[in-house]
Amino acid sequence: MLRRYAEVAMITAIALCFLSGGIFAAELPDVITMQSDQYDHHKMGIVHFSHKKHSEEYAAKAPDLYKDGCGACHHDADHKPLRDLTADDKVQKCIECHKKPGIVPKEVKKEWRAKKIKRKEKAELALAWHAEAIHANCKGCHKAYNRKFKTKAAPTTCGKCHPKTKKSRWSRTTEKVLLK
Repeated sequence: MLRRYAEVAMITAIALCFLSGGIFAAELPDVITMQSDQYDHHKMGIVHFSHKKHSEEYAAKAPDLYKDGCGACHHDADHKPLRDLTADDKVQKCIECHKKPGIVPKEVKKEWRAKKIKRKEKAELALAWHAEAIHANCKGCHKAYNRKFKTKAAPTTCGKCHPKTKKSRWSRTTEKVLLK
């Protein structure tokens, strides 16, 4: 009889641990503002990434594109997907590994052309730049989604993700054109 009570107590304790873990688990934000203080200024509008929509709605619609779970976006230093992430896990911000803010500067691209670096190697080198890494990750998935569903619903152009703002390059360009 005592053994039976011990078993029930143990099962109850384990269940309470799981339950309390669920209650106190970190809640992921629905929307993540993709802004980094590593940039002096942002030339484009700040992207508001719908984390919840991607991780739930889109993942349910296209499970083959999310076969790596969180690893569809989050990866380690060797670019291997982090498949077993949970809401409680701390993840590094992209800028912590892709340390150079912005995109590959024109002079660096010229240097690569002069050295006749192959396209695949250029793409790999470009990942050192923060914006290049994020764009490669997002656009690659968006293009795959569009191919799969024969649509253009997943954005692959700048203005679809980066909202136009007074501070954005797009607004200044439009102003210059209108003032001519």
